[in-house]
Amino acid sequence: MARTRYARSSTPPPLATLPAAALRAVLREGYSKADLRADVLAGLVVGVVALPLSMALAIAVGVPPQYGLYTSIVAGIVVPLLGGSRFQVTGPTAAFVVILAPIVSRFGIAGLLVAGVMAGLLLAAMGLLRLGKLIQFIPHPVTAGFTAGIGTVIAVLQVKDLLGLRPTRAPEHFIERVQALFEARSTASGAELLVGLLTLAILVALPRITRRVPAPLVALPVAAVLALLLHRFGFDVATIGSRFHAVVDGETVAGIPRLPPLPVRPWEVVMPGGAPLPLELATLRALFPSAIAIALLGAIESLLSAVVADGMAGTRHDPDAELLALGVGNVVCPFFGGIAATGAIARTATGIRYGSRSPISTVVHGLFVLAALLVLAGAIAYLPMAALAALLLLVAWNMSEARHFVHIVRVAPKSDVAVLLTCYGLTVIFDMVVAVIFGIVLASFLFMRRMAEVSSVQLVEEVHPHRGLRMPRDTVLYEVNGPLFFGAVDSAMDAFKTIGARMKALILSLEAVPAIDVTGLVALESAISRLRQQGVLTLIAGARPQPLAALQRAGIREEPGGLRFCAGLEEAIRVASEHVASS
Repeated sequence: MARTRYARSSTPPPLATLPAAALRAVLREGYSKADLRADVLAGLVVGVVALPLSMALAIAVGVPPQYGLYTSIVAGIVVPLLGGSRFQVTGPTAAFVVILAPIVSRFGIAGLLVAGVMAGLLLAAMGLLRLGKLIQFIPHPVTAGFTAGIGTVIAVLQVKDLLGLRPTRAPEHFIERVQALFEARSTASGAELLVGLLTLAILVALPRITRRVPAPLVALPVAAVLALLLHRFGFDVATIGSRFHAVVDGETVAGIPRLPPLPVRPWEVVMPGGAPLPLELATLRALFPSAIAIALLGAIESLLSAVVADGMAGTRHDPDAELLALGVGNVVCPFFGGIAATGAIARTATGIRYGSRSPISTVVHGLFVLAALLVLAGAIAYLPMAALAALLLLVAWNMSEARHFVHIVRVAPKSDVAVLLTCYGLTVIFDMVVAVIFGIVLASFLFMRRMAEVSSVQLVEEVHPHRGLRMPRDTVLYEVNGPLFFGAVDSAMDAFKTIGARMKALILSLEAVPAIDVTGLVALESAISRLRQQGVLTLIAGARPQPLAALQRAGIREEPGGLRFCAGLEEAIRVASEHVASS
């Protein structure tokens, strides 16, 4: 099937074209039975991968596993139907764990769901305001740093279930949590570790043998069988059924309830014995910073995933449509018990590798998870917690991209390495929001310093070294190279202080100045005024459109004997010669 490559346009399409942009593009091209067959097969494979991951991620966040399944079902159906990427698989992701877990510990499940609604509204607004393109301005060291940091935090969080530890406290922050795990080291279980290591071994080894069968489909059932055998011999291994319980029609059910996502009021969803979240301004104010973090990370993760999908499939996504759809999905999800969702890179890539053709594939994935919830709820209860921890441990390793991280440290400029390590450390020690904000600010300052270093002024008093043009007597040429902005103004304008008293004309070449800001404009005004007082004619040569427009808006006009604009350097030299000759 031919795939549309979205054309670049300076004029954004109308807002009405954003919803379902990818689906409408697929239908315009023609959608055949063969395409449907390919989408169904790919969706089933992605569903097999998403089923255990959704539960594991929900558990890592601190909520029962069914909430992760609800997210995959609702977001997996709503977002692709409305989105701008034809291959994006949306659901719970590992990147959200470090943001969502503290919300659960402070506000409970209700706070988590309400924060998800608020984040969805922010994401929808970002899409409507056409902010999808702005994500590309986040420097790579920032994203690589916080992604590796998130992977580190997730890996450490899995130590508890992988070793079967029973810590007496569950601190919110990373360092205190490591201390709590270390204090509980004496409670480690060899049986839990055995199950986890066997699961991890299968997850790592099977893809090297064959990729036709998803590794979790083999690893998790084997782990469940091993856990049952160990239980027969008197070794306790924690499972979803032993760790989680749900109340259905007054009866306690081990594991997850055999129920589809049902409409709920997010602020009223609580664990047994808990109280509803007071839906008042103070609560929303307290949750708002977390909602911003969810929206920011959701936008970054989803658009990065869409870019990866474009690279694999040779297509182009609509970032604004994707943000709008992600926002709608995150607003709808909590009203069916779903937690925050975003584009999942690994699941998206899996769908493409197995033949996905359109958003229908992602919808099939959501329907498969729904069917599994209704049919396999009893069997899911036997999955060992250590096996799910091993699965997330592998996800954390893949997410951290350790080799790429080390490669950047080895070959990148020192300023980029500083940003990378700073974002990594802040993500681990504090949180992703602090890391991203500080990282972007640091990267911006370093970028401005770099631009100031490449901006320069060259003085030519006799013959131009490259063009061979000879300067008239009592005339100098200053060539400004690079943007004339606040970071480079001082070094550029200092050159004008060396003008001799006998000088009659100064040529200022702006041919290599792509842009000028208000600081540069004020400095240039001051220099021209000083030259005018000294009786020196200033000739501005070859100004580009942006600097020229800025000078005109500032009211800098030609003045006989004081200022003259010239189209190029040759014209400026001619005018200077005439001025000097007539003086």
